[in-house]
Amino acid sequence: MRPILQCLSFACLFAALAPLTLMPALSQALDVPVMERANEDLDTCALGQVAGLKVDGDGFLAVRSGPDSGHAKLDELSNGDRVWLFDRQGEWIGIAYGVEELSCSPVETDREVKTDGKKGWVHEKWIEVLAG
Repeated sequence: MRPILQCLSFACLFAALAPLTLMPALSQALDVPVMERANEDLDTCALGQVAGLKVDGDGFLAVRSGPDSGHAKLDELSNGDRVWLFDRQGEWIGIAYGVEELSCSPVETDREVKTDGKKGWVHEKWIEVLAG
């Protein structure tokens, strides 16, 4: 009967530790939320693209969970990738990406804009404003 108890103990231990394997996915959440608003005065809800990355450098722009390089890297963007610019903290821009079109009508300023895309923070040095 002892081997059955050991097996049950192992099964219980495995079941208890299994949720820990999900932790990397949970750590992908934003540390600092991106405020998705259309507001003329803040130049938010503008369309931009990643530009200026050197081919011989890293070759990507890190999307971070907050507005500085100390926050976790969530994703990587390349030159030409389009992003929607929503928020700003210092030299960091809160973006949404993976979305084709958004309504940023000047008639509807200072309103919340909902996107189904990914969100994160990037350094302004690598963003070129296309419209907005």
